[in-house]
Amino acid sequence: MKRAVVIGSGPNGLAAAITLAQAGLQVEVHEASEELGGGLRSAELTLPGFIHDLCSAVHPLGLASPIFRALELDVEWVQPDAPAAHPLDDGTAVMLEHSLEATAVGLDRDDAAYRELVGPLVESWHEVERVVLGPHPVSPRALLRLGERLGPPGLARAVRAALSPARTLAEGRFAEERTRAWFAGHAAHSMLPLERRPSAGFGIALAVLGHVVGWPFPGGGSQALANALAARLRELGGEVRTSSPVDSLPRADLVLADVVPRELLRLAGERLPGRYARHLRDYRYGPGAFKVDWALDGPIPWRAAECRRAGTVHLGGSLDEISASEWGAWRGRPAGRPFVLLAQTSLFDPTRAPAGKHTAWAYCHVPNASADDMTERIETQVERFAPGFRDLVLARHTMGPIELEARNRNLVGGDVNAGAMDLGQLLFRPVRKLVPYRTPIEGVYLCSAATPPGGGVHGMCGYSAARVALRDLERRT
Repeated sequence: MKRAVVIGSGPNGLAAAITLAQAGLQVEVHEASEELGGGLRSAELTLPGFIHDLCSAVHPLGLASPIFRALELDVEWVQPDAPAAHPLDDGTAVMLEHSLEATAVGLDRDDAAYRELVGPLVESWHEVERVVLGPHPVSPRALLRLGERLGPPGLARAVRAALSPARTLAEGRFAEERTRAWFAGHAAHSMLPLERRPSAGFGIALAVLGHVVGWPFPGGGSQALANALAARLRELGGEVRTSSPVDSLPRADLVLADVVPRELLRLAGERLPGRYARHLRDYRYGPGAFKVDWALDGPIPWRAAECRRAGTVHLGGSLDEISASEWGAWRGRPAGRPFVLLAQTSLFDPTRAPAGKHTAWAYCHVPNASADDMTERIETQVERFAPGFRDLVLARHTMGPIELEARNRNLVGGDVNAGAMDLGQLLFRPVRKLVPYRTPIEGVYLCSAATPPGGGVHGMCGYSAARVALRDLERRT
């Protein structure tokens, strides 16, 4: 029996391990931490009975993932009443609804413009999914099918929109300032300045996902998804070893590393050719995150009642304010009014907190490896749209970039996307190769979010890397 070793038990590592085990390999996963899951861990960070997600919390790509869907995992996906809300200073909010129709109607004068932007992509999601999520490398047939579905002019429009800066698209397409602000909040998930490509693509993708699969999260915490993946691996005979750090590349028929380029350099030592090693050293990491978890005495008292229907709330006011916040993270100056992404999972999942109590999770973008404490600035932003919020705080737990990296070495400087996702590094990560999963060392592959299709909880980096590795192994043997 051929033997495979997977380094790291995040969603990509576990997806890779399962794919290898399904092919009949003997698979073992090594995880440095005491708990498996990588960015999918949950814990009682504040008070007993309050369950918080250590890193990622809301997973639209998790439900959209082809590999997760095929595995039929034992996970209860919780769907909020609405995917996301964007409150404004006038006491109203702009909503991303499950229904494209309801969302467009809520955008008033921008109704038709929004339908034209996302409608064709929602209708063609099956083909869009194959191009966006893969498996990679994307086959010419998948591109051809998408082109046939959208039509050449429609495909050209979609590509231009997705590859454009968010500010350019928002100001060129939407007439209402409130719509521009709402779109900016979605695009800011990219952790890119809104004036850089392809930030608009992230905003479009998240809106489309809201209509196609929603923005759900696993019942009981993100750890439930990691546990379900590990259970499926064990059913196939695979093994997960926690508290098992790896300090050099192990010997096996296949080694798949769910690590960022910096970690691959450390593990490989002198075994990588000089040119490839230089490319890995030149790999660019994006801004970091500063995260706060709260145990609350009740639900957040949003001034805009619609926000209580949303699992995710974007706190940033206007397009200009969000833009300034994201530029601050890139230029080394944390914003005074940061753009805040907040998740209120306990409103829809009562297992997250004791009866009558609630949890909330929020983060903002800060310069990579920043030591600034953003707690006060984040809570001021919440209070701005939910007066009385601070009175509900029973306990809080904070993690800045340094603490995030200490818990997970893949979060370099607090970068939760495993590398800047600008145009160059989104299409070619971590190096400019047609098949970026292969390393120059025979039998060793990279399968982290530093490979296509990039960040997010979907497992497709691991799945795609494992497919390449299995084909190579078959040729060798």
